[in-house]
Amino acid sequence: MTRLLCITALIISALAAPLVMAQTPTPAQIEQFQQLPADQQQRLIQQYRQGGSSATEVTERQVSQPETVTPTDSPADDDASVRDRGTGLPLFGYDVFSGVPSTFAPVTDIPVPVDYVLGPGDMVSVQLFGQIPGTFTLAVNRDGAINFPELGPINVAGLTFDQMRTMLQERVAQQMIGVTASITLGELRSIRVFVLGEANRPGAYTVSSLSTITNALLVSGGVEITGSLRSIQLKREGQLVTTLDLYDLLLRGDTRSDVRLMPGDVIFIPPVGTQVGISGQVLRQAVYELKGETTVGDAVQLAGGLVPTAYPQGATLSRVNAYQERVQQDVDLRSSEGQGLRIRRGDMLNVPSILDRVDNIVTLEGHVLRPGPVEYRRDMRLTDLIASIEDLRAMPDLNYVLIRRELPPDRRVVAISANLELALLNRGGGADIRLMPRDQVRIFSIGGERPDLTPLIDELRLQASLDQPAPVVRISGRVRSAGTYPLEPGMRVSDLLRAGGALSESAYITEAEITRYQVINGDYREIGLLSVDLDAVRRGDATADLMLQPYDFLNVREVTDWRDQETVTLRGEVRFPGSYPIRKGETLLSVLQRAGGLTEHAFAEGAVLTRVKLREREEQQLKDLIQRMEADLATIALAEVDSTIANKADTTTIQGQRLLNELRNATPVGRLAMDFDRLLRATPGSVSDPVLEDGDVLMIPGPMQAVTVVGEVQSPTSLLYEANLTQDDYINLSGGLTRRADANRIYIVKANGQVTATSARKWFQTNASALRPGDTIVVPADLERMRPLPLWTSVSSIIFNLA
Repeated sequence: MTRLLCITALIISALAAPLVMAQTPTPAQIEQFQQLPADQQQRLIQQYRQGGSSATEVTERQVSQPETVTPTDSPADDDASVRDRGTGLPLFGYDVFSGVPSTFAPVTDIPVPVDYVLGPGDMVSVQLFGQIPGTFTLAVNRDGAINFPELGPINVAGLTFDQMRTMLQERVAQQMIGVTASITLGELRSIRVFVLGEANRPGAYTVSSLSTITNALLVSGGVEITGSLRSIQLKREGQLVTTLDLYDLLLRGDTRSDVRLMPGDVIFIPPVGTQVGISGQVLRQAVYELKGETTVGDAVQLAGGLVPTAYPQGATLSRVNAYQERVQQDVDLRSSEGQGLRIRRGDMLNVPSILDRVDNIVTLEGHVLRPGPVEYRRDMRLTDLIASIEDLRAMPDLNYVLIRRELPPDRRVVAISANLELALLNRGGGADIRLMPRDQVRIFSIGGERPDLTPLIDELRLQASLDQPAPVVRISGRVRSAGTYPLEPGMRVSDLLRAGGALSESAYITEAEITRYQVINGDYREIGLLSVDLDAVRRGDATADLMLQPYDFLNVREVTDWRDQETVTLRGEVRFPGSYPIRKGETLLSVLQRAGGLTEHAFAEGAVLTRVKLREREEQQLKDLIQRMEADLATIALAEVDSTIANKADTTTIQGQRLLNELRNATPVGRLAMDFDRLLRATPGSVSDPVLEDGDVLMIPGPMQAVTVVGEVQSPTSLLYEANLTQDDYINLSGGLTRRADANRIYIVKANGQVTATSARKWFQTNASALRPGDTIVVPADLERMRPLPLWTSVSSIIFNLA
C-alpha cells in the first residue's frame, strides 16, 4: 500500500510540475494525496497503471527500495582475490564480504529502537481510542513537522522515537478530552551516505535510516584487499565520529562500534596497515592486520592460538632484514622471550606439527579381528597382546608370528618371529616373548603367498652394507608359503620351514638342498650346495638343523612321481560308466577292463576318445586358420579394384566369408581317432593300447544304423544304412551334387574318426562295400573354380570333420 501511495503522490507532482517527474515525492505531496477522497485516489492509481513514463518508473524504484547493488568484481567472486599473493594464505576477514547479494534491502520489520532520531520522510502511525477514534499515517515534512488531526502541525524532527511518542501522547491527553493515543513508526526514510577509500565500489549509496556501517560496506561490495579492516572511519560533517574495527566483530562479536548512520555520513576506508602471516598448527592460518598487537604472542592470539598438535618450541619466524634479505629465526613459543619477540611488517610465522609418531604403542596387524595400535605396558608379552585364538580370523598360522622391531639407539630395523601356539600353551615362558614399544606384530593365514613382507624385506635390504649383508633368506618348493623371509638372529632350517608354512604333503623329506652364496676374499662370489635331512630336522636333530646365513636358499623337492590324482571318464555303452582314477602309464584297455568291458549294445566302431591337450591344440590351430583366412580375404578385397577380375573376386569373397564364419563357429573337439575294433583285439599294454591322460573322455555309442551325407549336396541328411548301396547311391538319395561340388575330392569320415579320400568313379568301381554304419560322406566345394587358394580347401575339410 505504501508503494502505491508513493506512486500516486508522484502522479500528483507530475500533474503540478512535469519537470520534477524524476524527483522523489515529498511528504507534503504524499499528505495531499491522502487527503483526496477514496474514489479520486483509485482513479489516479488506475490512470498511473494505464500509462506511465520511464521517468516515473525510475522514481518508483528509488522510492520503494534502496539502491540496487550488483557486484561485478567482489573479492568473494574469485578465491584468489582474498589470498595473499606471496604466501598463498587467506587474508583474514575479507571473506566476510563473500556472497554479497545482488540486491541489498535492509530489514525493515524489526522494532524501531527508542533512540531512533526522526527526520523528514519518516512515517508516524497514530491510532486514537475513546470519544474520537481514528487511525492516521502522518508524514514528517521538510519542515520537520507532522500535521496531527485536531492538533495541527507538531514539530518532531530531531526528537528520538521515545521522546516523540511521549510528547504526542501527552498532547492528545491534554487537548483531546477522553482520547488516548497509540504511537508507532511506519515506513522509515532513506538516507544517502558515502563509502570512500579502499572500497570495492566507492560512491554514494541510498540506504535505510536504520543502516549501520557494516550495512553500507555490504552495499558497496566490501573492502578491497588493499583496505584496512581495523581502522574504518565514520565521519559526520567533517568530524570523526567513530572508528570501526571489524576484527572486534569477527573475533569477539562486538558490535558497539557499528553505529547507525545519519544522512550525509562518510565511511572512509584507509589503506591496510601492518600485516603478518601465520601458518602451521594454529586455529586459523591467515594473513592478519595488526593494530596494537606488537609481539609474536599477540599474533598467535589473533590466529586463535595453537592447536593441540602444535610444536611450539620449533616455531620459525621469516622476515626481511635491513639489507632486504629474507632471513629466518627460531622462536620458542613456550618461553616469555619467544612470546614477547617484536613483530614487524611482512613477518611470516610458522608453527610446525609434532612428529606423527606414537612411541608407547604396539601395533597388531594381519589376520586378526581387531587390528590397530594397542597401548604398550611395562613387561608386556605376546600373549598380553593376543589373549586367545578368538582374537584371530579363521585358519591363522599360529606357528609363525613375525615382529618388526626398531632397536635403540639408531632405530635399526630387525625381524624376529614367535610361535603363538607354544606361547598360548605356556604363558610367560620362553616362547611368550617380551614386546618393545613400537613393535609391529603381524599374524598370517595358513597357506598362500605373504606379500605383506615386501616392505620389511625392502627395509632390511636398505640397511645392508659391505660388512653386513642383507638378512634375508628364501625357501621354495614343496612348502605352503614359499618366498623370501627375514633372517632372524640364530635362525635355523626349522625356523625357515616354520616361516614357509611347514612342508606340504608332496615334500621329499629325506633330503633337501641349501644354496649358499659366499664372497671369497672380496673377489668373487661362490655358490655352495648343502644337503639337509629334513626328516632329521623334524625329529629335532640339532646337527641336521643347520644355522642359516644371509641369502641362503632352501629348496624342498617333490616326492618322485607325485602328482594330483588323475581321472578319466567312460560314458555310453560300458557296463559301469563313470570317472575312474588312473595310475601313471595306465592304458585304455586296462580301464575298460576295470569298467567291466562293453555292453552287448555297444557300437565299438563309433567310439570317441577326446583329450584336453588335443582340444587345446585344435583351438590354437583354428585361431591360426582364422587369421590366415582373414589375410586372404583382405588380399582379394584389394584385387577387386581390377575390373578384369572384379566379378570373380566378388564371388570368391562371398564364399570365403561363409567359410570364415563357419570356422569361427566351429567348436574344437580334441578327438583321438583310432580303430577301436582293432584295439579290442590287441594285447593290453601293447603299442596299440593308448596310454591315458588326465581328463580323457571315452564315449561308446549304441547301435548306429545311418550313413550321413554332408557338404555340397542338394539335401544334406542321414540315411538308413543298406549294405548294397554305394557312395553314389547315398549322394543321389540326398538330391545329388550341387554345381559347386568337387566330385574328385569326395572323402569318407569313418565312424572311428579316420578319413578315407577317394573319387566318385574309383569308389563306385572298387570300394562299394567299404561304407559302414556311422560313416559320413563329405562332398567339398570346388573352391579352385573361384580362385586357386589351397588353404580354403583345407579349411572346408576341417569344418566338416569337426561337425
